Amino acid sequence: MGLDDKIKNAAEDVTGKAKEAVGKGTNNESLEREGEADQTKANLKKAGENVKDAFK
Repeated sequence: MGLDDKIKNAAEDVTGKAKEAVGKGTNNESLEREGEADQTKANLKKAGENVKDAFK
């Protein structure tokens, strides 16, 4: 896993957490779900990169 990918995935995860928190704080369910989706995407990308690393 390249350092760039790790940084991008971490940034997407942090952004997702922030969106989720703002959504909860403002009772904006759409923003909350969007944040959760961003976190899920970041986690899936991390998992995919870990699989790639395992086969190297």
